[in-house]
Amino acid sequence: MDPFKRFIELIKEEDFYEAHEVLEEVWFPFRRSEEPRYKVIKGFINASVAFELKRLGREENAHKVWRNYLKYRPLIKEVDEPIFYEIEEFLDECYARILS
Repeated sequence: MDPFKRFIELIKEEDFYEAHEVLEEVWFPFRRSEEPRYKVIKGFINASVAFELKRLGREENAHKVWRNYLKYRPLIKEVDEPIFYEIEEFLDECYARILS
């Protein structure tokens, strides 16, 4: 299965840790890359970590990590991959339900 679709499924199932792991496999080999694509993926990983931290009752840390996601979010337009827009919209919905 496509890792980005799997990421969405796992977030829906509230398996935030595993969602992080799925994208970590995509991102890790390119972690030193300055390419916007990999920075966006790093942001998505941060979003799932933020949700996991909230689940663990670490709300302050969750909001701090969410801000890391927000730092990379503007790059989505630069990368311009349809699945990234889908994930962005989905994460906004999750934020409203989980972190706000």
